[in-house]
Amino acid sequence: MIRKSVKVKFRTDSPGDMIRRTPIKRVLCVAEKNDAAKCIADIMSNGRMRRSEGLSVYNKLYEFEYNLFGQNVTVCMTSVSGHLLGLEFKAQFQKWHSCNPVLLFDAEVEKYCPENFVQIKRTLEREVSQCQVLVIWTDCDREGENIGFEVIDVCKAVKPGVQVFRARFSEITPNSIRRACDTLTEPDGNVSDAVDVRQELDLRIGASFTRFQTLRLQKIFPASLANQLISYGSCQFPTLGFVVERFKSIQAFIPETFYKIRVLHEVEEDSVEFSWKRNRLFNHTACLVVYQICMENPIATVTSVTSKPKSKWRPLPLDTVEMEKLVSRKLRIGAKETMKIAEKLYTQGLISYPRTETNLFPKDLALGPLVEHQTHSPAWGAFARGVMEQPGGPNPRQGTKTDQAHPPIHPIKYTNTLQGNEQRVYEFIVRHFLACVSLDAVGQETVVEVEIAHERFSANGLMIIRRNYLDVYPYDRWSTKVIPVYEQGSQFQPSAIEMLDGQTSPPQLLTEADLISLMEKHGIGTDATHADHIETIKSRMYVGLTADQRFLPGELGMGLVEGYNSMGYEMSKPDLRAELEADLKLVSEGRKDKQSVLRHHIHKYKTVFVESVKKAKRLDEALSNYLGAAQEFSESEQQDMEMPLPVRKCPQCGRDMVLRRRKEGNGKYLSCVGYPECKCSVWFPDTVLEVNRDESVCPTCQPSPVHMVKLKFRRGSLPPMMPLEFVGCIGGCDETLREGDWGRRSPHHHQTPRRPAARKPRTCGICHLPGHTRVTCPQR
Repeated sequence: MIRKSVKVKFRTDSPGDMIRRTPIKRVLCVAEKNDAAKCIADIMSNGRMRRSEGLSVYNKLYEFEYNLFGQNVTVCMTSVSGHLLGLEFKAQFQKWHSCNPVLLFDAEVEKYCPENFVQIKRTLEREVSQCQVLVIWTDCDREGENIGFEVIDVCKAVKPGVQVFRARFSEITPNSIRRACDTLTEPDGNVSDAVDVRQELDLRIGASFTRFQTLRLQKIFPASLANQLISYGSCQFPTLGFVVERFKSIQAFIPETFYKIRVLHEVEEDSVEFSWKRNRLFNHTACLVVYQICMENPIATVTSVTSKPKSKWRPLPLDTVEMEKLVSRKLRIGAKETMKIAEKLYTQGLISYPRTETNLFPKDLALGPLVEHQTHSPAWGAFARGVMEQPGGPNPRQGTKTDQAHPPIHPIKYTNTLQGNEQRVYEFIVRHFLACVSLDAVGQETVVEVEIAHERFSANGLMIIRRNYLDVYPYDRWSTKVIPVYEQGSQFQPSAIEMLDGQTSPPQLLTEADLISLMEKHGIGTDATHADHIETIKSRMYVGLTADQRFLPGELGMGLVEGYNSMGYEMSKPDLRAELEADLKLVSEGRKDKQSVLRHHIHKYKTVFVESVKKAKRLDEALSNYLGAAQEFSESEQQDMEMPLPVRKCPQCGRDMVLRRRKEGNGKYLSCVGYPECKCSVWFPDTVLEVNRDESVCPTCQPSPVHMVKLKFRRGSLPPMMPLEFVGCIGGCDETLREGDWGRRSPHHHQTPRRPAARKPRTCGICHLPGHTRVTCPQR
């Protein structure tokens, strides 16, 4: 058989090439914040934009003409204010007492527009109806991509045929904005999916654990926690765990006494200290013997004198985490405030995008013009001119990390109009940038080694030859340490030989910079969320700050961590959340499916939740060590606090109905969780010894699920052929239960109602089993 070869021509048109063939008149551009929209519109319009009011007073409209896709079009630039849509449970699950918290792992969720964002949404709907193209200008990170898809969903609901593009940029400068206009791409659904997964899991996990522990602990410790929200989050809890773990390691620390020998030599006005090469010994006798040997012949012989160049490396380019840590350490400004300031500087076009994991500059980024802008500064302008004149020009020290999206944080242009902390953060970013593109500090280090009675000692000296980057970077120190000239083979009499003792020191409490380092190391949160998680554990009073700004766990924080750890799950450890963050990265890269990751982590956290509820008394016991004795409750009250699972929805108010024990006797009744507002209840006859919820769901009673109930009857109360245990539906479809007059509602279920007389359930005349008749019998 002869096959003809067929030449296949693949279509290589870019989105821009395809739309050039479609006439367009009006384009809607949407940024993440109004400041960014204003700056971008100003650049694209060369300052000739026309401003008008949107339906939201905080989100203006900027209109101008622009050549896009090779066509002259009218552009309307506007903005949202962060996330346009929120994620929430459907109405029947939103109230805290509406259901057992375990049901929140499977409850339906939906996107909604918060009331204060409705006007922004209406502005988008109005404007997109007149446009043929939508361009997303939100920040180029995960959250920005997800916000972009929220905008797309709102706009496509009004105009399904609108064409959508994504502008990608790292700084709000003319070159970057125009380059983004020329290289419009498609939005990345995988990146947005990763945020959807994180949002849904955070909602389900946080709401279920928060409701459970708040409702329980407020009752058990009313004096301390009556009005306290006791929140849980899969990121905030490991963050709290780091603080508690460090505090407990300090408490458990047992200091050890050590001993060491020090040699001092005074030469004219200089005093040189020689350190023992053994460093220290923990045995007093051993150190004393060595010391006495040295004292028998206390002559020091210089065994070597070495001199070598020494460099102090300039800093690496600045990524988000490093900026948070350094600003916290050097400027004493918290991470949350730092990010707030950095985002404002970015939207004003003063610095590049401040959320980045990159610490190396791309080869195509022109650093010379960025340095040249800073030559106008009276404080660091001279240093910037020196950088321009150094051989090769700006020469950055490069790191190894890149997120393939944004360059390191760097200044875009010079300004001298800032005040307060904004000026301090901007100055830090500028000085850090100039330092990393200059040269390392250069010095000469001298090391002198001496020997006394075969014991070796050494002293170091440093002479700084060229300070280089240190001249612009006051946040680093490199001090000159001069020592006299020694010659190899020479000898001298030490001024003193001393045996000293000391004690090992415990680790210090964590600073904010230490905490951020631990969060980054263990994969807790992202560079965009570290500050928020730290702020949460502070606002919940799980931790406090000492006078020197170190984290100290509070009583509530200690009790929560110890309680959950005693259950065996170590929920304060980073492993659970770190696995989720790793999976989210794979989702954003398209290497894992959104739904499979959701199902896996929902199941995992739900299992932990169910077991935690079973072992809740351990949480009570741990907290009682800090908050005092727990409130005493009767057996029935304890059972109420165990949060029984729902059997069905209440026919009167739609809330859950659960099985509860009678206050008198051993039986149970079905009660609405909305009591006392709703008094709907179902009582079982005295012939029923036990009633329990079955995991199976009635296939007939839909759409609201009705769980089957397992009934155990009193011996002799049923016909001889009937089994004493029976599984039936309390939803109204079961003929046997319906005929037995089940479902009588008590007006006051805290009182014992008049119960119906026991009636034998109808049985089949063929097989003598309940639940069907002769007509429907399977043996017929």
